[in-house]
Amino acid sequence: MKHALSVTREQDFSAWYQAVISEADLAEESGVRGCMVIRPWGYGIWERIQTLLDARIKATGHENCYFPLFIPLSYFEKEAEHVDGFAKEMAVVTHHRLIQKDGKLVPDPEAKLEEPLVVRPTSETVIGAAFSRWVQSWRDLPVLINQWANVVRWEMRTRMFLRTTEFLWQEGHTAHATVDEAMEETLKMLEVYRSFAQDCVAMPVVAGEKPENERFPGAVATYSIEAIMQDGKALQAGTSHFLGTTFSAAQNIKFQNSEGAQELAQTTSWGMSTRMIGGLIMVHGDDDGLRVPPRVAPYQIVVVPMLRDTDEDAAIVDYCADLVEQLNGLDVFREPVRALLDRRPAKAATKRWGWVKKGAPIVIEVGGRDMAGGNVSVIRRDRLYRADGKLDSQAVAKGDFVAGAVAMLEEVQASLFADAKARLDGSIDRSITDIDALTAYFNASAKPGWALVQWAKPTGDALDKVVQWLKGEKLTLRNVPTDAEAADGVCIFTGGAAVERVLVGRSY
Repeated sequence: MKHALSVTREQDFSAWYQAVISEADLAEESGVRGCMVIRPWGYGIWERIQTLLDARIKATGHENCYFPLFIPLSYFEKEAEHVDGFAKEMAVVTHHRLIQKDGKLVPDPEAKLEEPLVVRPTSETVIGAAFSRWVQSWRDLPVLINQWANVVRWEMRTRMFLRTTEFLWQEGHTAHATVDEAMEETLKMLEVYRSFAQDCVAMPVVAGEKPENERFPGAVATYSIEAIMQDGKALQAGTSHFLGTTFSAAQNIKFQNSEGAQELAQTTSWGMSTRMIGGLIMVHGDDDGLRVPPRVAPYQIVVVPMLRDTDEDAAIVDYCADLVEQLNGLDVFREPVRALLDRRPAKAATKRWGWVKKGAPIVIEVGGRDMAGGNVSVIRRDRLYRADGKLDSQAVAKGDFVAGAVAMLEEVQASLFADAKARLDGSIDRSITDIDALTAYFNASAKPGWALVQWAKPTGDALDKVVQWLKGEKLTLRNVPTDAEAADGVCIFTGGAAVERVLVGRSY
């Protein structure tokens, strides 16, 4: 069996990941370290993520807005833990003009800013400043907003989509009158992320609370959805934070309650980014390239006319155009089907394998023989090959394909999720009860998966010792699953009584 990519997952997973990004035309280097050009197919996937997630965010009562890219440094200085958490990643603007000197452009010493501006790494501080103006009374609460934006975090080691200096995301920020309301919001948005990842991206995840050492800087509690990649590593795919009064105290977000007393607002923040595309690649991709779940595919069905520079070509194109028109008149997942007619003057095989590498859910080929028989040749991206290793291209009557297209797209979506769910379920070891067994588990395989172990929830020095030991083993604590069975034994790290179970794994 010959694959479309030059490197397989087994040969070199990292090189395979980069090959998928390149061969599927998702993104390319930009000339600035850690920044990427997102190409139309990659951006089309992001637009689908935006469309579907934005609808879910708005359905929970949030409104979109926009805040500046530049944030005064003094805003960060008001919250010590937050600035400490991001200090090494901040890009800072200090001048507003350049001048020519010795044939080069340099910052003009006369144009130094009175206060440095930080290029947005996250927006809690600047949004908190706005909340302090917007919130005066309990009647002004809750404030529920979201913004789609880019952020900059000066990463030392970068990898496209997974860890880039500049990336795209949405960040939600809310303010509430009580702790209970803010916690309800935090967990509500965690569930929005969980259901979105599974229902739309076909990416099974584990939702839960992050251990203390993994909290967002300044948060009282951080929750995440964790996905497992095909190499056994974890990917944090979305986070939701209960911030308590950390930022409201720093930003003076106060309100007069119904009894007339002044209180600090309880705030939250939550976000999901283009990292989700990196996760999609590593969860669904195969040795022929990307496989995109139909719900987030820019085009769900691509129709490729097999042209041979003969008088028959025009008739084939018309036959295909009629097929696309019929398909685009259908609804799937409560939206119109997205079908494309690929009219490019390239060889049919070149176009076919191009769409296979991009991961289009269904590719339809139509040649003269197909047209004469009233048929189309159907290739499903979720099951590309037959048992004998040959391409699985099925001849189907044109009308029958149209009649079954919606069901087929639903099957592809379900199939990709089922494959990934089986991998996740089979990659979590729940039997490990001591450190030696944990070490042996992660040393036994290049892609062992995760371990769900008993956890005493240590703090302070005890937690630091656990984190340092894990770091030495190249392991991290992922989260405490919300649906994990109750603890009933001894913490494998401290020997103390366990109070919960925590996931341990290698991660991106």
